[in-house]
Amino acid sequence: MTPSTPIIALVTGANKGLGLATARQLAGRGCAVLLGSRDEERGAEAARELAGAGLGVRPLRIDVTDDDSVAEAAAFVEREYGRLDVLVNNAGVLVRKPGTEVSAADLRPEFETNVFGLVRVVHAMLPLLRRPRSPRVVNVSSDSATFANATSQGSMFARSHESFAYSATKAAVNMLTVKYANAFLDDPELSHVKINAVTPGYVATDLNGFKGVRTTEEGARAAVHWALVGDDGETGGFFDENGRVAW
Repeated sequence: MTPSTPIIALVTGANKGLGLATARQLAGRGCAVLLGSRDEERGAEAARELAGAGLGVRPLRIDVTDDDSVAEAAAFVEREYGRLDVLVNNAGVLVRKPGTEVSAADLRPEFETNVFGLVRVVHAMLPLLRRPRSPRVVNVSSDSATFANATSQGSMFARSHESFAYSATKAAVNMLTVKYANAFLDDPELSHVKINAVTPGYVATDLNGFKGVRTTEEGARAAVHWALVGDDGETGGFFDENGRVAW
């Protein structure tokens, strides 16, 4: 893209935490960022904060659990820009409950946002992602989604069964990322779309009661890297800021 045609990037769940840091870093790299937020007022406040620092950010209301909201967001991007260069699926929820107490109904809120919401947004935005020369999709996953971590006895990941549903949703995100990548490669109109999953590491956010050891700015690095990766970059992988992560 030339300076006159900046990269158009949408980050979901971006009014706070990791999403806000991702939006800030993308805007700092010259992208025109749509700061996606379910809460319109909080999204507008966050966008004003970044815009006040001279960054190219606009708020966009998008509730990834609602078909109409996602469709309206896609229509806005179509109307205002006619394309979407980068989509960062960051919106996510974590509901803590001991694994032995989790019912099927308890799984639904996290799967609705973290899995179905991701698919809902990708599906709605695909027509816009077809148009740029180098479109990128980044799905925010988690270290807790890997079998290597979950089966490391005595580790934080093995003990944290209170993230019962969350870890399962992020494992689903990883597999969906691979399936999307393969589907895109098989479609001549989408073979130029690169899609990858990233883990931010143990970031201090409200999801973990701010117990994480990494800042949101550190956690956003992997998402920003893969959002702006060149045409020689990989697709269908799972990465942290240091490279590929074993599942």
